[in-house]
Amino acid sequence: MGETADAEDIVQEAWLRASTGTAKLPAPDAIAYLRMTVRNLALNGTRRKQIEARIFDARDEIEAIGIASDQPDPEVIAISRDEYARIIFALREMPEKMRIAVEMHRIGGKKLTEIAAFLGISKSTAHTLILEGIERCRAIADRMSA
Repeated sequence: MGETADAEDIVQEAWLRASTGTAKLPAPDAIAYLRMTVRNLALNGTRRKQIEARIFDARDEIEAIGIASDQPDPEVIAISRDEYARIIFALREMPEKMRIAVEMHRIGGKKLTEIAAFLGISKSTAHTLILEGIERCRAIADRMSA
């Protein structure tokens, strides 16, 4: 294995596996099972180290210049800000109960029963408020983007 700590880990792992898998085996078979387990774990560990060495080899490092950024480009940021402004405008134009219901459902992740209880309305009324509120948001956003 190359390192004492890795070998100790393999022996410990093999012992744990053998202690659960050999309870019904006779002593010679249990020893053979333990040896095979140690061997297989050592081979797997060696293969894993070889793969890791190939992946993380400093000579094969990829230049950071060629890696694409996970940050959105300026155009996407501008479009998102514009859409956000339209949604905020649409929410401000809604009646209070409708706005609260939409915010609780879409932003807060609340269930219809929680929204209905908070607003003191029926569950079906809460559902209607949310649907109408979302439609208003879409309509206002569509009008403002045209």
